[in-house]
Amino acid sequence: MTGRNALIPLVSALKKTSVSAKITRMKNPTKPLSELVGSFAYTLTAVDGTTAPDSDALLKTEITALAFDSRAVTPGTLFFALPGTHTTGNVFIPAAIRAGAAAVVFQDELGTDVQTEIAAALTERAAGRDGGEAGARRVPFVKVASSRFVMAPVAAAFYDNPSEKLAVIGVTGTEGKSSTVSFIWQLLRLAGKKTGFISTVQYSLGGEAVANPEHQTTPEAPVIQQRLAEMVANGCEYAVIESSSHGLSPLTNRTGSLRYDCAVFMNVTLEHLEFHKTFEQYRDDKANLFRKLDEHDHVKTIAGKHVTVPAFGVVNLEDASAGYFISATRLPVLGFTTEGKAGKSAGETATEAAALPPIPDGIPYLLARNIASARYGLSFSIVEPNVVDKNAKPVQTPVIHVKSALPGAFNAYNIMAALITVSRLTDTPISELAPAVEKLVPVKGRMTVIDAGQPFELIVDYAHTPSSFETIFPPVRRRCTGRMISVFGSGGERDTEKRPLQGAVAARFCDIVILTDEDPRGEDSVALLKQIAVGAEKEGKKLDDDLFITPDRPSAIRQALTMAKKDDIVLLLGKSHENSIIFKDRVMPYDEISEAKKALAELGYSKPM
Repeated sequence: MTGRNALIPLVSALKKTSVSAKITRMKNPTKPLSELVGSFAYTLTAVDGTTAPDSDALLKTEITALAFDSRAVTPGTLFFALPGTHTTGNVFIPAAIRAGAAAVVFQDELGTDVQTEIAAALTERAAGRDGGEAGARRVPFVKVASSRFVMAPVAAAFYDNPSEKLAVIGVTGTEGKSSTVSFIWQLLRLAGKKTGFISTVQYSLGGEAVANPEHQTTPEAPVIQQRLAEMVANGCEYAVIESSSHGLSPLTNRTGSLRYDCAVFMNVTLEHLEFHKTFEQYRDDKANLFRKLDEHDHVKTIAGKHVTVPAFGVVNLEDASAGYFISATRLPVLGFTTEGKAGKSAGETATEAAALPPIPDGIPYLLARNIASARYGLSFSIVEPNVVDKNAKPVQTPVIHVKSALPGAFNAYNIMAALITVSRLTDTPISELAPAVEKLVPVKGRMTVIDAGQPFELIVDYAHTPSSFETIFPPVRRRCTGRMISVFGSGGERDTEKRPLQGAVAARFCDIVILTDEDPRGEDSVALLKQIAVGAEKEGKKLDDDLFITPDRPSAIRQALTMAKKDDIVLLLGKSHENSIIFKDRVMPYDEISEAKKALAELGYSKPM
């Protein structure tokens, strides 16, 4: 197998190593400000916005930490004042100064009131050290066009460009990102490669996975760069990063200074229009992951050795935008497909299903067949149709049988994407990796089955978009011998177009729909849920009959479980791993799985799980 027609590279530069669980936390470096601001335009100013004197001296200011939240500032920190949805970060500069910020990066003009507060904070700080008023003026104010944008190059420089010391895999898509990131991480570890990852649900610095406390899929640049630096310090060779459209957008630039080697595209459907405004922009921002592959030569220093990392893309060939992502890079792109047997098309009749896009000529890909999904597992067969030898002659490859304890037919996509990625990166035939799939464990809150001895099935999943509903509902509907009951909501201050679509899809597949809070944020809960109900009512659901609006989520769960009878399936959707519900005036700690177990116990079901 050669060139673009090979799923396996001919040579692997990185050798297998045993995986150590030992993890150490690195100390932050100390860098002069001059080493952090050299790659972009800036102006050093005084507090009143005028050009600062003695700029050479100010650029020697030592930086020992980075922060974009004034509450996280400690002495020596470079503080980034970021623009926000409801306010400007400039108003937090005085607090950062009082906390010991060594320098400040900001954008736009500092208002008179803010200037006065900053001056007072500087004077207070100066009173506690030699130099008086002159000492107070020693804090550099770095004015830039976008303080959020420059965080990426500053953080990369501060942490010594850690992505140049790791083979970096990025995974993007509307659905399936977290699971695919986890499966790639698990397979690399099973192959003996020390690997870290960053995702919505968890992250690892080279050891076991720990819970991600934030609601953010792709963290801000300083967090990403710090975690990558810790992976390097812990001896990792690989890093897998869940790369969201927000993180890939130049408006946030969270991934702006990352050196990706592999880009994986799962799918793209209507989502996040409150940020991207149009579907076309949403897709374009996701495709930046593939464009980043062309930005460098993939020569890296990993574990002290200079290596050329295999660079390539992986795409879901069933997605209508597959060709768009393939064309976004000059590098080889590989694919995977179930020929519509595991996704949205699997739940549609022949007349309803849209035609799948044609597979580009010559692209190497995996094809999954004979997909069988049950409550506690999944099995399928894999073939490689487009394999050729060095003379470009077709090669007959063996059928590879895959078994997994992962529920949900859609996991065939996630598994194939992970197999292709790890196979090509590690020069391991897919036939040798396939047996390891049986050892993969699901991500928390991804089709998680809760069994406390109740006579009905209870599933917790993160599905929260119309397309994810269209993916998970059909296989569950096919095996359900009773009723399907779904409990879900929609995020406040987010894309509103999807709300009636969520209701419509749920109404088509579910016998009972209960609408409840997800994260209402600043919106009125009932008004938000009524927008979802519109779609359900158009599909025939009747309010207070088989459609209910119950804003309080714990109450909605109990309502569903009380309704459930033998052989029913209850799906709790949209919260899964998240640890809170966000309201306008408070954040309520919350754990969906724990709440569901508690509700079952109240009904008398408490079998050890």
